[in-house]
Amino acid sequence: MNLLYTLRILGVLLMIFSTAQLFPAAVAYYYEEYSLIRVFFNTLLVTFLCGFLLYIVSGNRKEDLRTKDGFIITVLFWTVLAVFGSFPLFFAEEINISYVDALFESISGLTTTGATVLTGLDDLPRSILFYRQLLQWLGGMGIIVLAVAVLPLLGIGGMQLYKAETPGPLKGSKLTPRITQTAKALWYVYLTMTVVCALAYKVFGMTTYDAICHAFSTVSIGGFSTHDNSFGFFTQSSIKWTAVVFMVISGINFGLHYIAWSKRRLLHYFYDSEVKAYLLILLCTFGLTFLTLSIYLEGSDTNLFQESAFQVVSIATTTGFLTANYSNWPLFVPILLLTAAFIGACAGSTGGGIKVIRALVLAKQSAGEITKLIHPNAVVSIKLGKKAVSSRVAESVWGFFSIYVIVFIILFMFLLAQGNDFITSFSAVGATLNNLGPGLGDVSTNYQALSNYSKGSLCVAMLLGRLEIFTLLVLFTPAFWRK
Repeated sequence: MNLLYTLRILGVLLMIFSTAQLFPAAVAYYYEEYSLIRVFFNTLLVTFLCGFLLYIVSGNRKEDLRTKDGFIITVLFWTVLAVFGSFPLFFAEEINISYVDALFESISGLTTTGATVLTGLDDLPRSILFYRQLLQWLGGMGIIVLAVAVLPLLGIGGMQLYKAETPGPLKGSKLTPRITQTAKALWYVYLTMTVVCALAYKVFGMTTYDAICHAFSTVSIGGFSTHDNSFGFFTQSSIKWTAVVFMVISGINFGLHYIAWSKRRLLHYFYDSEVKAYLLILLCTFGLTFLTLSIYLEGSDTNLFQESAFQVVSIATTTGFLTANYSNWPLFVPILLLTAAFIGACAGSTGGGIKVIRALVLAKQSAGEITKLIHPNAVVSIKLGKKAVSSRVAESVWGFFSIYVIVFIILFMFLLAQGNDFITSFSAVGATLNNLGPGLGDVSTNYQALSNYSKGSLCVAMLLGRLEIFTLLVLFTPAFWRK
């Protein structure tokens, strides 16, 4: 492990991130929010200088990254990035929030969680709201994956960074022979989807500003909005159906999108076991939700079909947009939606949760164990489609699930100890660990009511969810630091 070389790469990544401050600064200039221009430029200078100092101090070293280095850089970058990303939110006098709240908002944005502590969004400066959306868009695909495409130009290898950053149990699978090409391919797909989504929002009635901002948070499966009522602010059904379509698409493995784009072939979606399971979960959840609401909200003047479809897709994909306060619906529905969020989206997407592929492997392995009880001598293999899943992958999935449950219980008990009620504590941990955003109880729309200690623990939960637990927890094992 080479600490100096690690610091060098961290410095490069910070310098890359600092340039993101130019975009909200431009928005601030356009809307004549001149005091905020200074805030964004000061953040840019501080972030760039810190990154440059790390780059200079570490010396001119060119080495291959090892697995350990990839984990350290990934964790350091996401934590350090959240700190620097919180500066505009903290120093903006127009918001006037504590640093804990600013850090919470920054982490929520970068991890595409969508949990917020801000209120009165409609009255906040446009540049600040745009900055929140931008954080989610950058965090969606992972800034590190973008940086992997740039690092080779600096003589820095990036495969281990990509493996540490990419979500899902099948890490290291490449779409193209070179890792740089893979990172570029994913970002081309990501950028194209964002542009198409923004144009669709604009065509169906959003302002240019809202269209861009909501495209950022839709494709990233983030859930931040520029309005307190989230998507409930917009009355056009076409806008909500557009959001549903792009949330579903963004919840699918971006590798499949790249194949569809490069080979002009759509049928491969329907051959993928994870996609079929993902769509089936959405359809079943929608059916149960719509049926329940039709029974208990009979005579309601709202469009239950649209409301059900939107909320199911938004919560199940861990986006977190709202058209209504779903916590006020019959209790079965919010618990059902939260359960779907635990499964989440597909691996290799911008969504959170344990990922559909893991849930699929767990289900198939459980069915296999039942078969073995009936037929003790049977040889049962787990298959996804026509391919058998190796025992190593199956073991890693069970290991992940075990650690996930343990982490959830610890965080849940901590929030209970802080004086929060059962529903609030359970849903807050579930919503942050799965990068969902809105929970139930006191956190159904906003997390402002929680104590600083509770917010701090949920910051850890969001990072754990974004880094898929192992990437962060592995740093706290003695074996990791042995030579």
